[in-house]
Amino acid sequence: MENIDITTNINGIQLSSCIMNASGAICRTDIELSNLLNSSSGAIVTKSCTKHPRKGNSYPRYFEWNIGSINSMGLPNYGIDFYLDFLERKKITKPVLISIAGRSIDEISFIIQKSNFCSKISALEINLSCPNLIENKNQGIVGYDFCVVSHFLEKIFRFHEKPIGLKLPPYFRDIHIENMSLILNKFPISFITCINSIPNGIFIDVNKESTVIRPNKGFGGIGGSIIKPFALANVFKFYSFLRKEISIIGCGGIQSGKDMFEYILCGASAVQIGTQLIKEGISVFDRLNQEFSSLLRKKKYSSIDDFKGKLQNIL
Repeated sequence: MENIDITTNINGIQLSSCIMNASGAICRTDIELSNLLNSSSGAIVTKSCTKHPRKGNSYPRYFEWNIGSINSMGLPNYGIDFYLDFLERKKITKPVLISIAGRSIDEISFIIQKSNFCSKISALEINLSCPNLIENKNQGIVGYDFCVVSHFLEKIFRFHEKPIGLKLPPYFRDIHIENMSLILNKFPISFITCINSIPNGIFIDVNKESTVIRPNKGFGGIGGSIIKPFALANVFKFYSFLRKEISIIGCGGIQSGKDMFEYILCGASAVQIGTQLIKEGISVFDRLNQEFSSLLRKKKYSSIDDFKGKLQNIL
């Protein structure tokens, strides 16, 4: 039987499989990260880390149902020093992406500079899609303020040494994706990850007549299979506007090998798993790799390069 190649390349970073965890999904503690290292994922992504440890929001702050999830976690993490120490203590056998967050450009700059000294870090994924991040004039998600994003990128690319990618929020208009792409194309960005959860959702417990999470008056980011159509659209649109040197990592609602195929067909070089990883545990990588390989074999594709970015419009 013909071998199926599901390896991939994220702007020069080689992955043995095109699947990895999404930042925030069981990747915060020593045990969780160790399990990811020992899994069949092609890379691991840490929890978005800040300069100092954060406890995050009060419980309950995460809830899932059959087609989705909602969270308002508040960026609980152990701080950059914990994650750097973890990497120094461990034998690293796959690429590691450190996810970075901060309340200011100075805080993120500090974390980037500390990360420059760790040889075990393959790349940095800077989170521009969470409401807990950089304060700006709109007090909202940074990725929606194009002036702030441009200023931010000008600052951080003055001293970076590691490859840098950006985790982006969902965009719902072509002009917004085009304008963001015009900004990103000016900088030596290695990759983007899209999308993060859709903000300002709410889920209601009819029996209790209440919200299901406590923080932010019950409002939170929506993930899971319900957001996949929006995520696929963002991947496909960014693929058409970005320089081809900028890789795309697709994220949002992946539950099967078929879902993985759809993301790569839209132009993604790799995918990240969040809600389904939380539901299923690290065995999800084995299952998805097998389903994805079987689908490629059925379609007579030998590698992801055979169909990446080749989505056709129906005639």
